[in-house]
Amino acid sequence: MDELEKSLSGQNYDAHAPVFLEMKRHTRELLSQYNQLAYDQKDEKKTLLRAMFAAVGQNVSVGSPFICDYGRNISIGNNVSINMNCTFVDCNRIVIGNNVLIASNVQIYTATHPVELRDRLRADWQPDSGQYFCQTYAKPVTIADGCWIGGGVIIIPGVTIGAGSVIGAGSVVVKDIPANTVAVGNPCRVIRQINQEERHA
Repeated sequence: MDELEKSLSGQNYDAHAPVFLEMKRHTRELLSQYNQLAYDQKDEKKTLLRAMFAAVGQNVSVGSPFICDYGRNISIGNNVSINMNCTFVDCNRIVIGNNVLIASNVQIYTATHPVELRDRLRADWQPDSGQYFCQTYAKPVTIADGCWIGGGVIIIPGVTIGAGSVIGAGSVVVKDIPANTVAVGNPCRVIRQINQEERHA
């Protein structure tokens, strides 16, 4: 199993492996072009998003500036609005469904490290090895259809947000959020059910 396969399977991987350095180089070039485009250069933006992301649906808007790690692990459905100044650390898959609103300054992280110091540091690391000095692994993030993610929300690795849910501004989402709920806070907690008519239709 190569380093890319390890990262996508949730295993420890070398974040400085050549495959990742090349992916970052390529994506940084595309991001530099994207973030310099004018607001109304829709066709050019669409072309660059399709070159960066694994999948992009119809009627997708990504405000600039936008930052991501690799791009190739991001999949976006139809009718999605991602506002300005969002950061997607896509060392594993980030899947965004249809009819999703993501406000400004949202951060989605898939990469993480062991909590215990003895597990986080690489025991065999040498300064001239070219490897990253600590252990890294990544977990996917999923935002299902019909969600609204408020401004400044942080979503940590491994989280799934269920269809139709709303995450209040400034929340830190540390565990899965069920469908059709409003959840807020740090840590983010469900405060009420919504979309009752759609659920019983």
